[in-house]
Amino acid sequence: MMKKVFLVLLVVLAIPIFAKATLYIYNWADYIPEDVIRAFEEKYDCRVVYDTYASNEEMYAKFKAGGGKGYDLIFPSGDYVSIMKKEGMLQKLDLSKIPNFKYLDKDILAKTTYDPNHEYSVPYMMGSTVVIVNKKYVKEYEKSWSIFDREDLRGRMTLLDDMREVLGAALKYLGYSVNTKNPKELEEAKQVVLRWKKNIAKFDASSYADGIVSGEYWVVHGYAEDVYQRIPEGEEEYFDFFIPKEGGTLWIDNMVIPKGAKNVDLAYKFINFILEPENAAKIADYLGLPSPNVEARKYMQTEPIYTIEDLKNCEFIEDVGEALELYNKIWLEIIM
Repeated sequence: MMKKVFLVLLVVLAIPIFAKATLYIYNWADYIPEDVIRAFEEKYDCRVVYDTYASNEEMYAKFKAGGGKGYDLIFPSGDYVSIMKKEGMLQKLDLSKIPNFKYLDKDILAKTTYDPNHEYSVPYMMGSTVVIVNKKYVKEYEKSWSIFDREDLRGRMTLLDDMREVLGAALKYLGYSVNTKNPKELEEAKQVVLRWKKNIAKFDASSYADGIVSGEYWVVHGYAEDVYQRIPEGEEEYFDFFIPKEGGTLWIDNMVIPKGAKNVDLAYKFINFILEPENAAKIADYLGLPSPNVEARKYMQTEPIYTIEDLKNCEFIEDVGEALELYNKIWLEIIM
């Protein structure tokens, strides 16, 4: 009897020893194809746990409150790399452990002013937020932010639930920088957004893609890749994606390892795996976006929704420092 108990104890105690290593990722929803994650798990005999957030603010607030403990890899946009770096939330990277970094476009790397030497971040994808129109319901429109002034579309439009993106849209519409610290310009932008607010169904960062594809919404402000993945085959012609003529925001989402990560070596492996050209191409095809990975462009099988050249009139969202307090105050006044 004692022998059997001893054997059972050995088995129970051995379970943690043979358990698979687990990588905990916190990322935007639907941002990596499932087959790429599965391929990584198979290659490194590990498990990936993938949790999602809808905005940089949501992700940052979770880490600020201490709820981000346990994650090994996160994907903040450039301005939040800058903020989190300053606040000591990120680990310094050893680029020698990411040999595929060499495939990233040097022109794009030169734009990463938030982390110019890539001590803390590695670019993942880049692009712009866009306006998407369901042409089944909206036949005529100007490719401008002014579409949100249209009272005939009231209740059929959405704006992102994202402070910097929405205020950035209003600022570009007014001819200002998306990174302005000028209180007068920000007040003008607030008034524009309050005017748009009367016409939208809601500020939304999670259901707008399903909504425009189903016909619940006719015009949405959002990420092209979110909608692109949901359009039924054969209906592509009914959806128009455009960067407004006034310009818009430009973003680079990045892979970073937070302080306190437990599976750092596995996080490095994942970053390098994502930068393998064939994998980077699969991701770009899945999202319908241009790839920042030069070698990956040779393997892409679909035309992106827009090209890197189309982004020339867009502006990077940057850390606005102490002015962030004013942005937060204005945003609260808008959404209340």
